[in-house]
Amino acid sequence: MFRMSEDGYETALFGQIEKANIDSAAPLAVRLRPRNLDEFAGQSHFLGSGKLLRRMLEAGRLTSLIFHGPPGVGKTSLARVIANYTKARFHYLSAPAASVKDIRTIITTARDRLASTGARTVLFIDEIHRFNRAQQDVLLDDVETGIVILIGATTENPYFSVNSPLISRSTVFRFEPLAEEEIIRLLKSAIADSERGLGKYDVDADEDALKFLAVMCDGDARRALTALEVGVLSQAATKSRDRTKFNLKVAKESIQQKAINYDGTGDTHYDLASALQKSMRGSDPDATVYWLARMIAGGEDMRFIARRIAVCAAEDVGNADPMATVLAAAAVQISEFVGLPEAQLPLAQAAIYVACAPKSNASAKAIWQAAADVAQKPTVAVPKHLKDSHYAGAKKAGFGADYKYPHNFQGGFVPQQYLPADAERSYYNPKNAGYEKNIRSYLQKLESLIKNNQTVENHTENKDS
Repeated sequence: MFRMSEDGYETALFGQIEKANIDSAAPLAVRLRPRNLDEFAGQSHFLGSGKLLRRMLEAGRLTSLIFHGPPGVGKTSLARVIANYTKARFHYLSAPAASVKDIRTIITTARDRLASTGARTVLFIDEIHRFNRAQQDVLLDDVETGIVILIGATTENPYFSVNSPLISRSTVFRFEPLAEEEIIRLLKSAIADSERGLGKYDVDADEDALKFLAVMCDGDARRALTALEVGVLSQAATKSRDRTKFNLKVAKESIQQKAINYDGTGDTHYDLASALQKSMRGSDPDATVYWLARMIAGGEDMRFIARRIAVCAAEDVGNADPMATVLAAAAVQISEFVGLPEAQLPLAQAAIYVACAPKSNASAKAIWQAAADVAQKPTVAVPKHLKDSHYAGAKKAGFGADYKYPHNFQGGFVPQQYLPADAERSYYNPKNAGYEKNIRSYLQKLESLIKNNQTVENHTENKDS
């Protein structure tokens, strides 16, 4: 028989021997959870000396917290360390399995404990984004009054997945993936620890094997420790010598293919799309193709990628190199036609072309400003000479009567009003980049002709375009 103790751990009713057996079955990553702040790895940007969370703990003014970050970076471990540091009782809830009744029971216990002994309670809710609005609302009053110290953990952006009232009562900390050197230190600590780690197996680990695990786990300490344990225990079970050898070959056989941290609807999706587009805009083909590869490896919809490339071609290259938009359009069609993995080729070609093309956002700025004027200023009427004259009664109304057909004039151009005289506006200002230099030069030539009134009629027959 088992029951859940107040600190959130399962406790055996049969006694200490049975509990020890259960504890020994815990994986290495669980056994090696840090017991204090000094043993905690990573997140120095908010937990280092003088940083916000460290100051909050040292001042004894801990508010409710939201931990946001990828798996395996220490969110649960830090919550337990904080409970130990503050001498608070620890309660663990998994949001997908918890109910409003579970929350109310813990809050009632926490209120009674605070009233009778003055002891605080840490309520850790894993995957708090999985709580619905009603479940989150149950927490509000008791979080605000300090009955419980809420620590919520989420892999999704809390500003989108957690209720605003709960966010306003909490401090949000963003966890980063652990660096390679931090992972390697954890692996070496596990190898040396005889009590909780793998010290009793007398492991001889090669540096390149540990570095391989640190790279392949991609900042996930749990994954690296699990791979180390698999490699060591599999060697220990069959070893014929005193020492357990953990080399690169064993490391490669102990971990699956590198896991790509990618959420197709969350922060990773938007962050990588932003990085791809900004790298193309910034004319860095190497960064461009790297972010493209990350998106493809993460399983991103190739149509979404193709759309981002096409948008960048039109927005950031525009008329400086019109072929960029043509190539982007071709990439959209070809990637749809051939599918992955071959689609990565036209996508890469188009993305790199956009990155290397001369840049101009003149076309984009023109339509943005025109659209703003349409939305915010009085609309202007179409001048009479530009109106459609292909229907009965149009000529009687004088529509199109004074229109000058440009092809009847030298150079295919004649000055005439295309916006009402009182609504003349300037939108398109071509840059001196790529092909747009030619456009700029041509428009300057037309302005000169208008200024000097130098157009010459070839013949006077009037036509509609």
